[in-house]
Amino acid sequence: MTKPSFATHEVFNQSPPFEDVDLFALDRPLAEAVAANGGAAAEGELSEFGRHWGSAAMAERGRLANENTPKLKTFDARGNRRDEVEFHPAYHELMARSAHAGVHNSTWTAQGKPAGGAAEVVRAAKFYIAAQVETGHLCPITMTRASVAALAVEPDVLAKTMPVIATRAYDPSFAPWWTKRGMTLGMGMTEKQGGTDVRSNMTRASRDGGAYRITGHKWFMSAPMCDAFLVLAQADQGLTCFLMPRFAPDGSVNAIQFQRLKDKLGNRSNASSEVEFSDAYAERVGEEGKGIRTIIQMVQLTRQDCAIASAGLMRSGLAHALHHARHRSVFQKHLADQPLMQAVLAEMALHVDASVALVMRLCRAFDQAPDDAGEAAYMRLLTPAIKYWVCKSAPGFLYEAMECLGGNGYVEEGILARHYREAPVNAIWEGSGNVMCLDVLRALSREPDAAMAVLQDLAEQTQGLPGGAEAVAAIARSLRRPDGERVARLAVEKLALLAAAAALNKISPHQAELFAATRLATSHASMYGAVDLAADDISGLLQRALP
Repeated sequence: MTKPSFATHEVFNQSPPFEDVDLFALDRPLAEAVAANGGAAAEGELSEFGRHWGSAAMAERGRLANENTPKLKTFDARGNRRDEVEFHPAYHELMARSAHAGVHNSTWTAQGKPAGGAAEVVRAAKFYIAAQVETGHLCPITMTRASVAALAVEPDVLAKTMPVIATRAYDPSFAPWWTKRGMTLGMGMTEKQGGTDVRSNMTRASRDGGAYRITGHKWFMSAPMCDAFLVLAQADQGLTCFLMPRFAPDGSVNAIQFQRLKDKLGNRSNASSEVEFSDAYAERVGEEGKGIRTIIQMVQLTRQDCAIASAGLMRSGLAHALHHARHRSVFQKHLADQPLMQAVLAEMALHVDASVALVMRLCRAFDQAPDDAGEAAYMRLLTPAIKYWVCKSAPGFLYEAMECLGGNGYVEEGILARHYREAPVNAIWEGSGNVMCLDVLRALSREPDAAMAVLQDLAEQTQGLPGGAEAVAAIARSLRRPDGERVARLAVEKLALLAAAAALNKISPHQAELFAATRLATSHASMYGAVDLAADDISGLLQRALP
């Protein structure tokens, strides 16, 4: 008997997987932004990193780490407190690969000093590429890197920990940090009654010889399997920063008791916890009462990484959408040849081009800030503005990328649904949108001359671009208004757009002109593709985005 033929089971007119590619070499805007900001010598290193992270094997690890989420083991079989979080092996492999590439420490010397050169730019390119594959594991990576800035306030503590932080090894064993090949660090600031208002924290710290004992409750503490945490607690002189290790100096497990893991919208490969400290051992970092000043050194760097990761997510969304459109046929044409789809993809490409140029320009400021007052002022004023615009752009952008794939973009077998769930966290973490706007106003009030000098530099760098001069005048007016807080979002968004146009103008003046014409010279339409770009400009943007 002849078996029936199920012809409908033949799969055709589907795009092949976007994998086994070089995520650096295929990204011309990234390569040009890295080179323009001092990182040209790292091209070979970044291409090797791009090939590894663009492999099918790394894509599979990203999928597995998110489908097999962390599990909290509060007690062992005999009822003893255990307070461990178990991860899928794919998560540990992602962590190991990032650590091996120095994504967690390459901006520092072995002594915990800024590495200089283009270390921030090169490391940011790796962070941006890794974010395109799996973003959740980058939470402990970024906190480990950023923690060094806070630990530097307490040289004795930095001198003890830096030899282990500085290794390019990942050691997931649950053991005292001083016995390990490498270590990771997390942070715990947020309490349920205060949220962003950390000065209202109620966690208490009492002296215990040369150390402290901390009792309290943190509503959010990310990456609970880190080897130590920077936490805020109220000491005798006020809110203070402390380093709290998972193990006390005598080798016993520290009194860090996890209540639960948070069930989050995205960022699911990474554990975030609610935790109680019950007389937990900790060492002071910085002066008593200066906790905000100490930990803000760390927060500035984590905000930088939020923007880099969001740019990476948008780049991945664009690459997958454009790759799909070039392979999918509809109405007797490839989707990428349909005029409406071209308009959407081209404008998405323009947005990513500007975002990448902007975050790499910010990283150059981080590289040069120790020796250049102008770059330091750019960093302080623009970090919150760039985080605000780039991070808040990502969710809507990722939705548009999903729509380019239609139903295939919406299902969990593809990466875009995960990217979409991941996108909001960077705008929320380390200060939401309103907090970023208030920080821009704060930077302006503290250093008005330096901030205005930055604005003047941006005016010069965008001279001749459509709407540039008008944007500078509007920003200056808004920031000087007595009720400036009420219009802060308008001013901060325009400031970020101006900075993006300036950054892109250094790399690709024609793309900068297109960006300024559609963002500065006019109010941008609320949907991608609702602009009138010439056919040659559309073709150039798409070829530039993905050859």
